[in-house]
Amino acid sequence: MLPISRRARAGAAITTALAVVGASVVTAVTSWAAAPAAVTACAPAWSATTTYTGGQTVSVASENFTAKWWTVNEKPGASAWGPWASQGPCGTSTPTPTTTTTPTVTPTPTVTPDPTVTPTPTVTPEPTVTPTVTPDPTTDPNANPDEKCRPDGMQPTAGVKTPYCDVYDEQGREKLPNGLDRRVIGYFTNWRTGKNDQPRYLASDIPWDKLSTINYAFAHIGPDNKVSVNADVAGNESTKMTWPGVAGAEMDPTLPYQGHFNLLNKYKKQHPGVKVIPSVGGWAETGGYFDADGKRVASGGFYTMTKTQAGIDTFSDSVVAFIRQYGFDGIDIDYEYATSNKDAGNPADFAIANAQRGQLNANFVTFMKTLREKLDKAGAQDGQYYQLTAALPASGWILRGMEVSQVVEYLDFVNIMSYDLHGSWNEYVGGLDPLFDDGKDPELAAANVYGAYDQIGYLNGDWSAKYFRGAMQGGRVNLGVGFYTRGWKNVTGGTNGMGGTAKAPSGYQCPAGTENKCGNGASGIDNLWYDLGADGTPEPAGFNPIWHALNLQKGVVGDYAASYGVPTGPLTGTYGHNFDTVTKNEWWWNSTTKTLITGDSDAAITAKADYVRGNDLGGIMIWELAGDYSYNSAKGQYEMGETLVDILHSKLSTATPYGATKAEANRPMPTDALDVDVKYTAFALGDNNYPINPKVVFTNNGTTAIPGGAKISFQYGTSAPGDMRDQNGFGAQVTVKGHTGNNVGGLKGNFHTVEMTLPAAGIGAGKSVTVPMTWRLPVAQFSNVIVTFGGKSYATTYDNLRGAKVVAPGTGTPTGTASPTNPGTCSAPAWDAGTAYNGGASVSHAGHRWSARYWTQGDTPSAANQWGPWQDQGAC
Repeated sequence: MLPISRRARAGAAITTALAVVGASVVTAVTSWAAAPAAVTACAPAWSATTTYTGGQTVSVASENFTAKWWTVNEKPGASAWGPWASQGPCGTSTPTPTTTTTPTVTPTPTVTPDPTVTPTPTVTPEPTVTPTVTPDPTTDPNANPDEKCRPDGMQPTAGVKTPYCDVYDEQGREKLPNGLDRRVIGYFTNWRTGKNDQPRYLASDIPWDKLSTINYAFAHIGPDNKVSVNADVAGNESTKMTWPGVAGAEMDPTLPYQGHFNLLNKYKKQHPGVKVIPSVGGWAETGGYFDADGKRVASGGFYTMTKTQAGIDTFSDSVVAFIRQYGFDGIDIDYEYATSNKDAGNPADFAIANAQRGQLNANFVTFMKTLREKLDKAGAQDGQYYQLTAALPASGWILRGMEVSQVVEYLDFVNIMSYDLHGSWNEYVGGLDPLFDDGKDPELAAANVYGAYDQIGYLNGDWSAKYFRGAMQGGRVNLGVGFYTRGWKNVTGGTNGMGGTAKAPSGYQCPAGTENKCGNGASGIDNLWYDLGADGTPEPAGFNPIWHALNLQKGVVGDYAASYGVPTGPLTGTYGHNFDTVTKNEWWWNSTTKTLITGDSDAAITAKADYVRGNDLGGIMIWELAGDYSYNSAKGQYEMGETLVDILHSKLSTATPYGATKAEANRPMPTDALDVDVKYTAFALGDNNYPINPKVVFTNNGTTAIPGGAKISFQYGTSAPGDMRDQNGFGAQVTVKGHTGNNVGGLKGNFHTVEMTLPAAGIGAGKSVTVPMTWRLPVAQFSNVIVTFGGKSYATTYDNLRGAKVVAPGTGTPTGTASPTNPGTCSAPAWDAGTAYNGGASVSHAGHRWSARYWTQGDTPSAANQWGPWQDQGAC
């Protein structure tokens, strides 16, 4: 969770020739000639071992049946609501099969297109199709009655009655405890046990009445590919340790284990609404694990386990057994990182990870899909819903190597690690976790990131939140905050050190993974929570809990200093507190020693809670709870406490419920959906993945063709500039830009909108069309896909839309077009100056419809304020 490694690199612009190579394939389609009107011929006899797709016809006992959807071993006529529809009695004559040979289009290899030439679109066949049909819970007895509670965009597990309503309400919002409207998630670490008389932080110290979720850090992947906490090791913190004489740490004698797991269950009984979820991995145990002697074993961890389906299955099955055994509410995956970027993650893992960079992300997606399915099946058996969450990176450099974050459809929510964005792994002095960019980030400026990406800076919480918002509703996105600091010494330049530089001294041996270009990390009294290097000496990093930073500000060393082995003598110089109103960076500057430490205290935490409220996000994730503070007036010093959590609870228990839909109010999604999927392929690896030139495959899994000339419209996040295009003649262009220019103070909207036109061949039933696309900064999937033709618009199954009904083209309820530039009549409520509006809210004013970009109150909708809180959706 706390890396010492490179977090951002611009990467040089690389011109590549994008070749599109296809194979000519001939598909045989067999249909049965109609019998004379007087006698209906019987179709081929149904077979229990044959797989049938929607539209195929069979006969049983002189009666024809047509498959409604994909089916195998379900006998026609066995159920009126099953997969077969009766076509009536049939005679004894046997029809003659007619075989039609349909050639597919052979795409022409292309390179970067000449703008004066319109290239030939690429159409690729999909020879085997398994239709996905969403059963109607009102008519289908096999449908999941809890479908009404499934979060929008999260993929359901086929054939499983997942008990979503155990955790979610009928709008797909999580039912939160402690009066919260948004999540407050805190990581509780297992190593602050009071060893060596250091301050301890136990389950009894957690503010249970103010949190929604507690993530336990960390479990790991054992040598047998199973989840483990070394439960059988004597003195193990998770299951064996006890704290005699510590008030509140008395063990629950009814449980067969002790340690943290005992206390977590003890307090969970008193606060049953709070979820407790173990986190697997982390910075130190992504690529290995700590054995019984505390030595790290470089086993490969996630990198090795996810290489095979057998490894994935073993781990996933063990997770189900683990959470059942210890009464947990799900699992959190902290895999750092499944990216194709070389030398990303823990340097101890480079030898293992770098050898398979091209497979890591695909393996990660397969892993999360498998884990989601196994958790859903277990939940259906247990009558309890199990959450699957992940801590995912915030840096644009790392995310570029994770393609389009395909894992998000399997997650309940994402916890963004929007901290550790700057640190002494390099010389550039910046905020630990800035909320906004100011156009002057020293690391990005040095790498010419601003020049490469239209002045958009990607090392800030707002950028990462908008990245993930492009793929999922705000309510499934949690902003990460750090209750700790990072820091440098001998800083030169900047404003009270911020934005300056701190080069490592001559001859200093930089840590692995920094390319010997590290910074001069703060040490001694300015580095209380230090990590030990490979040689057993403290790594200078300015790593402190917030309570220690506040003591430094107060001029107090603290009576705990000796237990950490740091200097206990008088402080040199004073530590002035600073807060930047643009970035929301908070830091402490000692002008005498030229030391700067940066982290979140009251001002930054308040600003971020307000940001979550105003941008319709799901909540806040904290690393880690033990860094929070209180003031001990008797001792005259700051200590562990819950002041910052109090701020978060106060702010997030008085917010409105979070946004529960992927699409915003200005893009009404049709309720009829086509069985269409979208896949993303052919990404270049690592730093070669610039500009980003993948092939995007649209597949028609339905039984009816989508004709040429149909419009496909979709949205993507404003984390990337609004200039996405295709490279093969589909005419893809951005029709609505949610943001232009730099992102100083934040990206102004959530989505850009793109529209493209299918070529004359359209997309046949069971066929695909491949579109080479190009964009620059990372995009976390396409969202809110709408297909329009024949005067009707359809959503797609790709978006896993709540309440959508899968239909064949030309059937269902007419939906019209859902264009944000043609909103129709002024049906939205009139704007009111006294009403507070959240991002996505729709109002009418002065004959136009307006959509709120973010939280606002009292700001009159006006075209004169182009980047104000209101976006003009056109006349109405």
